[in-house]
Amino acid sequence: MLTVASDIDVLARFGRALADPIRCRILLALRQAPAYPADLADALGVSRTRLSNHLACLRDCGLVVTVPDGRRTRYELADERLGHALDDLRTAVVAVETARTCVDADDKGCC
Repeated sequence: MLTVASDIDVLARFGRALADPIRCRILLALRQAPAYPADLADALGVSRTRLSNHLACLRDCGLVVTVPDGRRTRYELADERLGHALDDLRTAVVAVETARTCVDADDKGCC
């Protein structure tokens, strides 16, 4: 059963999804159009197994859904507004000093 997540949960799920470059690339690809896993793997240059793991994460985060298409399964963004959110995030100006990383970078592996 699908439920509506709280605002904080939605942001945390979005953050988790965007924390990995491959998942970002998948979301940006699906922003353009729905796709089949094999086609996504080829387009992104990753193995099908690796792509499958990332798609599972994106499904668990609630950002992508599967759509049965005959014997195949197509993936698409769960909500078209996610594409707009990705565009907004992608074009946002982020002030980053090139010589600095996050405070927790060494401990938590971020940035």
